[in-house]
Amino acid sequence: MPGNSDRTELDDRIAIVRRNIAELMEQATGASGAAVEESLANRLNEQQDLLNELLKQREAKG
Repeated sequence: MPGNSDRTELDDRIAIVRRNIAELMEQATGASGAAVEESLANRLNEQQDLLNELLKQREAKG
């Protein structure tokens, strides 16, 4: 079933992005310096945007 495979792939990608966000949050707690903090904030924003897009795609598939 292609639809089920697509859903599973989306769920896998969502799980990966959520893990990435959790790891970045851990890094941010130990980060110091404006450049490092800004870099982590940018990466967090990118991952959050990706997560939002993936969640929209999953919702659209039902």
